[in-house]
Amino acid sequence: MTEHHRALLGLLHVPEMGLRRIKHLLRTSGVSSAEQVFDIPYSRLIKIDNVGEMLAANIAGFDGWDEVDKVLEKTESTGASLVGLGDEFYPELLKHIYDPPVLLWVKGSKKALKNDGIAVIGTRRPGKYGLNQTKKWTGLLSKAGLCINSGLAYGVDAAAHKAAVQSGGKTVAVLGSGIDIIYPAKNSRIAREIVDAGGAVITEFKPGTQPDAVNFPERNRIVSGMSHGVLVVESGIKGGSMITARCALDQNREVFVIPHLLDYPGGEGCNYLIRTGQGKLVQSLQDIEEEISVHLQGNDEENSKKPGRKVWESLELSSELSEICRQLAEQELHIDQLSENLNIPVFKLLPSLLDLEMQGALKQKAGKYFELC
Repeated sequence: MTEHHRALLGLLHVPEMGLRRIKHLLRTSGVSSAEQVFDIPYSRLIKIDNVGEMLAANIAGFDGWDEVDKVLEKTESTGASLVGLGDEFYPELLKHIYDPPVLLWVKGSKKALKNDGIAVIGTRRPGKYGLNQTKKWTGLLSKAGLCINSGLAYGVDAAAHKAAVQSGGKTVAVLGSGIDIIYPAKNSRIAREIVDAGGAVITEFKPGTQPDAVNFPERNRIVSGMSHGVLVVESGIKGGSMITARCALDQNREVFVIPHLLDYPGGEGCNYLIRTGQGKLVQSLQDIEEEISVHLQGNDEENSKKPGRKVWESLELSSELSEICRQLAEQELHIDQLSENLNIPVFKLLPSLLDLEMQGALKQKAGKYFELC
């Protein structure tokens, strides 16, 4: 744990702050580290957009460091480590969602957070078909090199974590409680197996946080946000799985769905997602591989053989379109990364990307990634 982590935790303790304001401050205040935010004078803080007098006064006068240090001591005593926004092991996709967690408490391998992953989710009370499908698809996805992300709940979540471990793959469990409170408690053994297998158990909630109902929608946005896509194995029309699917759609993630018999109420949510075009029907592994962007060795070799000169360099482009191409000059980027780098909302960026695609300057790849031609 570093001074950077201490400062991020301090920002979380500032009254009226919130995750989006922290992200905004770190991006727009001109500081190079979280520690420097507390050195900004009140007179300068009130001039920063979306700060205002009350929040500026709360930051400038913050004196809650004793409470911050208590949380850090408790973190150390639980054997957990911290990964902060901007750290090496912070999940790449997660940092680009609307409200990324500022800190993650981690038990296990921090490297697991950087693996290409897919979320496998579903009801807490799956039938035999749902459990069998969970084991089948988790095994296939793990062997394809994907990390399995889920919420460690009863039912599909637990079955997915177990199947990933048994297949020799990596899996990350996201809690809706503190890192020292495994919920449900009966899944403590699974949590240990995840860690022993080189995976990780993570949470954005500080140690001692109870698994209150309001925490789980927040947990769900992390499960989807750190994943290339979400596989809904079995779900009713309501519940946490449908919330996670909606989070995925809001985050520009792919939603994949296992179909169910029409007269089976436990699969009504899955069939609804397919019927309304919100999720893609999955019948083979190829159905998933076609839609997500995973850096396979073969693809990297193919890209390395492409000639150096790009199409956009020979086109007469506006300054905005040229800047988009410059952002893509080094590597392909997800649309959320482009949006954040350019400070342009996704809905305004899409027409420009379409324009460039029509001119042959770039192409869209699976998973809403873009690369130059």
